[in-house]
Amino acid sequence: MKGFYLLLVGVAVIGGGVLWYGSQRTPAPAPSAPVAVAAADGFRGYTLGSDSAAIEITEYSDFECPFCASFATVQMPVIREQLIATGKVRWRYRDFPLPTHAYSRFAALAAQCAGEQGKFWEMHDQLFTNHQWAQTGKNPRGLFREFARGLGLDLDKYDACMDGQRYAGRVQASVQEGEARGVKGTPSFYVNGRPYQGRSASDDFKALVDSLTKKHK
Repeated sequence: MKGFYLLLVGVAVIGGGVLWYGSQRTPAPAPSAPVAVAAADGFRGYTLGSDSAAIEITEYSDFECPFCASFATVQMPVIREQLIATGKVRWRYRDFPLPTHAYSRFAALAAQCAGEQGKFWEMHDQLFTNHQWAQTGKNPRGLFREFARGLGLDLDKYDACMDGQRYAGRVQASVQEGEARGVKGTPSFYVNGRPYQGRSASDDFKALVDSLTKKHK
């Protein structure tokens, strides 16, 4: 019996060591060029909703993050219908690619390059709806280009934008903004500039927005 308990202790120690090692590992290197210098163009992210909405929700997100994909595909359609389309909320998307995700910056660039042609949100939806690319570990460049083709983008302009990493500085500026605000993981949300601590569920956002709307009246 004594030997059995010693075995349990040994397993616990080894397991703890594995967990610690996993948290200390060097982040996977990105396949693209070194991180760009933050752009100073004043760009503050793409938005949905009315500019006159009394409530603004800012989302810091990572296109490779599975939790972000779940939010975008399950919760966000309801939020768009209940809160954004009704004029109650203006939604602002900010890039926050995590260093442990090898292709998250590349995906952010794809969305920005689509945004150059007026299709940011359409590419946003494609990247999250077809999220299998994030689990394969394969370079998604060709797949993202197919998304661009399907959206009707000018592929020559898209390719030039991606090859030149035209918006790498814009993505880096968004990351630095998030870090300055205390963002630690994704998705993270700020409601009228204040950190949101609730669940990332459409019902919870609606309850909060309804409460804030009543206070403003």
